Amino acid sequence: MSDDVLSVIPTDPHWQPEEAAALRAEALVTELVGGLAPDTDVEIDVDWYDLPSVVDSAQNLERIGCPRCRASIDLDWWADLVEDNEEGFPTLDATVPCCGVTVSLDQLDFDGPCGFARFEIAAWNPELIRFSEEELAALGAALGHPVRQIRAHV
Repeated sequence: MSDDVLSVIPTDPHWQPEEAAALRAEALVTELVGGLAPDTDVEIDVDWYDLPSVVDSAQNLERIGCPRCRASIDLDWWADLVEDNEEGFPTLDATVPCCGVTVSLDQLDFDGPCGFARFEIAAWNPELIRFSEEELAALGAALGHPVRQIRAHV
C-alpha cells in the first residue's frame, strides 16, 4: 500500500522550535488536515532530529537541478547521498557530480520539492493536498518560524 505524506518543516534546516510552539503547530496541522474527524485515517508524526535530515518527496521527485550550472543531477547520486546520511547530514555542503563545485544541498533545484530539517510535522494520508499560503503563514506563526511544505508519495 502506498501513502501520501504532507510535511511541514522550518525554512532554516538547522532551526528547532521550543516544545510549546511545536505542540501549537502540531494541533494546527491536525486541524487543517482533517485529523480530528472521527472517521479519518490521518496520522500525525512530530520528529526532532539531531542533525539536518532530508525530508524527501520520494516518488514525487522527478528531477534535481544544479544551482550553479543548471544541469540535471542524476537521481542515483541523490539516492546514494541520502542513504549514506540516514542519521542526518553533519554538513549540507556537497560536491555535485555535474560541474564538481561545492553547493549547499538545500539550494538544489528539486522538482518534487525536498528539504532538510531538524524538526518535522508529518501528516500521513491527509485529506488535504497542499496547505495554502495563508495556512503556511498561520503554521509559521504557531511555530515561531517560517515554514515550507513537502508532499511525498511513498
